[in-house]
Amino acid sequence: MPFFKQDGIDIHYKEHGNPNGFPVLLIAPGGMKSTMDAWDRMPWDPRERLSDYRVIAMDQRNAGRSSGPIPIDGWLEYTADQLALLEYLRVDQFHVVGMCIGGPYIAGLIFAARERVRSAVMMQPIGLDENRQAFFDMFNGWMSGIRSLHPETSVADWNAFRDEMFGGEFLFNASEELVKTIETPILLLHGADLYHPASISQRLDALLPNVTSVVQWKTGDALAAADATIQAWLSSQGS
Repeated sequence: MPFFKQDGIDIHYKEHGNPNGFPVLLIAPGGMKSTMDAWDRMPWDPRERLSDYRVIAMDQRNAGRSSGPIPIDGWLEYTADQLALLEYLRVDQFHVVGMCIGGPYIAGLIFAARERVRSAVMMQPIGLDENRQAFFDMFNGWMSGIRSLHPETSVADWNAFRDEMFGGEFLFNASEELVKTIETPILLLHGADLYHPASISQRLDALLPNVTSVVQWKTGDALAAADATIQAWLSSQGS
């Protein structure tokens, strides 16, 4: 399995599909445990379904087989990891497909490098709706599994990192006002549970200036239709 190494950070990644196709970066679900094998458990797996594209999957820092210093600055450092991997792979323009925590990661990539993000598929994005404690609990569970590997990180730093990740509003790394500035074409597949509230998808649908929405998509005919929509939509965004 290949790794990208830089400044004490090891990012585990794997490419799928057509090596000569237009690049698609994948941001896997799983919260702080965003790893490429999480796609195995999802109703739609872009590693299989986007075989005409150069599909780049990755484990986020300190998830799966990726490792590195604790990113106290949170979202910004994860975005830097993602863009550094693309630089290493000599990718300029790209599509991005992200599920769950992939929603705010997509927003972060657009804010940091909007001229490079051709389009995005945002699947059941996380967001704040009377569920902050659930995200803090998820973070604490992940932290307990890796804390012994980072004796250099103080309790205050862990708390600051948690608050940076999940102490914000709306998408946690983007307010409603910031989301209104995203002009990148986005295909939004709605969520409807504790971590991926329907209200967040509905607000994104209302706020994003260039959005196409799919509400039902996880099973049966709806899943088949959503797959066809994703394929046609990405193709329409060019390569």
